[in-house]
Amino acid sequence: MAGVIVVGVDGSVSAGAAVDWAAADARRRGLGLRLVHVCEQWASTVGGTEYCAGTLEAAADRARELAPGAEVTTRILAGGVVDTLVGESVTADSVVVGSRGLGGFAGMVVGSVGLALAGHAAGPVVVVRGTSVVQHGQIVVGYDGSEHSRAAMEYAIEQARARDAQLYVAYAYQMPLFSPYAAAYGSLLQEAYEQEVRVARERVVPWRERNPDVRIVDEQVCEHPVSALMKASGSADLVVVGSRGRGGFASAVLGSVSHGVLHHVTCPVAVVRPRGVRPEPSGERAGAEESRRSS
Repeated sequence: MAGVIVVGVDGSVSAGAAVDWAAADARRRGLGLRLVHVCEQWASTVGGTEYCAGTLEAAADRARELAPGAEVTTRILAGGVVDTLVGESVTADSVVVGSRGLGGFAGMVVGSVGLALAGHAAGPVVVVRGTSVVQHGQIVVGYDGSEHSRAAMEYAIEQARARDAQLYVAYAYQMPLFSPYAAAYGSLLQEAYEQEVRVARERVVPWRERNPDVRIVDEQVCEHPVSALMKASGSADLVVVGSRGRGGFASAVLGSVSHGVLHHVTCPVAVVRPRGVRPEPSGERAGAEESRRSS
């Protein structure tokens, strides 16, 4: 992927972790960094503009320290945070944000900005919960063969290659629920599961053949996908999922698996939307578009 890594900066601890993660990613992949601070309405008050500029400059100093060879630029933009970062995502390699900003509730695992971006951005969105000093040398990707999961696989392979890390490809299959008295269905269910496993294994083969320099291992398990990815995340530096999988509703901007992973996985999570797939407008833009259609 070409372009720069965009980082949303607001002065929070979580945003600081996002800057650290993005700087390391830019250094590994030879990309530039664009740090963006969105000045919302409150910033027009006395001292607000100075706060925005100071917050952005402090983040830029940190990024230059961690990625001395990367080009670091800064932008102060006005408007809504989600819409602004969605706009930035169109030309960005990826957008990186903290799990919660200054405006989030202390008990929330992932803030509204991270969730909205994951559902509406034009490309990969990385949500960083905290800076980890432990490196496992493994990237985890959920892969079910859907268009969105193929985009996730491409991003995961690039991340694994840049880190010289192993790529763990996970596929989780849930058995249909039947009455415990329907014993006749037992063999059919087992055959269905074995077929799912065979197909899932075969889907990984072309990726392994096209990327011989990346260590790719795969595993198929019989459990809920979120549960499987949560378990795998314990030894992962990054978990990558598509924004929607095979089981999602066509109109959903964020599938149940990606939503669940964002809420339950503690390591950085990348949610990837295929380039060229137009997302639905975010809440900030939906009202304006509806008014324009009805006028």
